[in-house]
Amino acid sequence: MSNLTFSQRIGMPNNLKWGYLGILIFMMGDGVEQGWLSPYLVEHGMSIQQSATLFTVYGITIAISSWFSGVLAESYGPRKSMLMGLLLYIIGTIGFVSMGMAKLDYSSMLLFYAIRGFGYPLFAYSFMVWVTYKAPQNMLGRAVGWFWFVFTGGLNVLGAYYSSWALERFGYENTLWSSILWVLVGAFFALVMNKDKFETKPANASKSGEWLNGLTIVKKEPKVLLGGIVRVINTTAQFAFPVFLPLYMAEHGFDTKEWLQIWGTIFTSNIIFNLIFGFVGDRLGWQNTIIWFGGVGCAITTVLFYYAPIWFDGSYWAVMAAGIAWGALLAGYVPLSALVPSLVKEDKGAAMAILNLGAGLPVFIGPALVGILIGTIGSAGVIWVLAGLYLVSAVLTRFITIDKAKLD
Repeated sequence: MSNLTFSQRIGMPNNLKWGYLGILIFMMGDGVEQGWLSPYLVEHGMSIQQSATLFTVYGITIAISSWFSGVLAESYGPRKSMLMGLLLYIIGTIGFVSMGMAKLDYSSMLLFYAIRGFGYPLFAYSFMVWVTYKAPQNMLGRAVGWFWFVFTGGLNVLGAYYSSWALERFGYENTLWSSILWVLVGAFFALVMNKDKFETKPANASKSGEWLNGLTIVKKEPKVLLGGIVRVINTTAQFAFPVFLPLYMAEHGFDTKEWLQIWGTIFTSNIIFNLIFGFVGDRLGWQNTIIWFGGVGCAITTVLFYYAPIWFDGSYWAVMAAGIAWGALLAGYVPLSALVPSLVKEDKGAAMAILNLGAGLPVFIGPALVGILIGTIGSAGVIWVLAGLYLVSAVLTRFITIDKAKLD
């Protein structure tokens, strides 16, 4: 034990520590516009429908890029795949700000924001493939827990704090320009300071075969498909809630500021528990952690979060506590990023491609689900559907078992 470095003791592979720091800084740069871009565009003459379309197209490119990240990382190595993500992010940002925002040119916005959407999944999720190959099996749960800690901490926490500081000092356009500086700093740590070597498939291996592998893996190992479905369910509510819960909370006396405080605190709770459930998963078993904390826990807390304003007479702290509990248990799915690639001996990148696609799809599945259902079953009905999906994910996870004989 005394030979272990500090990073190894906390469950972070020592050879990849600079990469984790790079992901944190890169995702902070990527998250600068999350809290303000839509209202900014509407204030500058864009319709709500146009803004929604812009973010839908962005969500689609994120989903496509999330899938590509696994196969590209395995075929060409994570370093090249991450570099590709960096370049697409920079090209998209330059075009979006200089031709889209500056001239309020909607077609340019659509094109370049879509290009920008390809950036972060290629950069971040390719690094996660690197982690799944290089982290020892007995600390893989903690290693992916750290990945989700730096990913979410950069995107949803540091990005928001930085933009709230930068907007007052630099203005909207310059804050977006500054994101390029941050992603370059992140890339420096992840690609230059990180000296770890990753061996790709032999040069004579068919690249087209690798592309096909990203799809055919679900036929060869159906449990990978189950893992992808569970990953979709994991964050569907995260993207569904903002569509209708602010209006529901307003009916029970919560103003926008209070809702944003609750929502922000939920994800502060989430990033802390991303780490905790990495440790828990390595101790209690990845499958058990996903089933009981993720699936069953999120089903219960989803219902509690919705009914807290009614059951506790509009108590701000009761709703906050229920939200914190939901955000914490949402991290119960963290070991899925260790479980799914462990189903296969080779082709971990292909398995991660399916899992990453599952991470990208909820960006538009969540809002679409609300749009389809809320008119007929109301907000309470949507909540029960989301809670039911969490229970379905718990049942599906029962079937995601590692066949040791197949991997030996």
